[in-house]
Amino acid sequence: MTDFYRAISDPIRRRILKMVAHQEKTQNEIVKKFLISQPAVKKHLAILLEEQLILERREGKYCYYRLNTHAFQHQYEQLQQELGLIMESKLSDLKSYLEEDS
Repeated sequence: MTDFYRAISDPIRRRILKMVAHQEKTQNEIVKKFLISQPAVKKHLAILLEEQLILERREGKYCYYRLNTHAFQHQYEQLQQELGLIMESKLSDLKSYLEEDS
């Protein structure tokens, strides 16, 4: 199980996910879009790879990255479910509180 929250908690990683969502990008193409160093971008890519949200393909000396659509969709659905449960609990608590005051 991946830690989806860890992966999406950083705005740079969210931007990387957006970049590779529709088109495969090389590491160099990704680095050019940021004002941070290549090693810093590489660390973000490593986290996304570790959490299995992106896939890496090597061709010669180049690494290509793309969204792992299946894993991302699964984690997104889990996130929606968890948020739904939290909201349901909070609304239930609010209802109980309001009914106590009536």
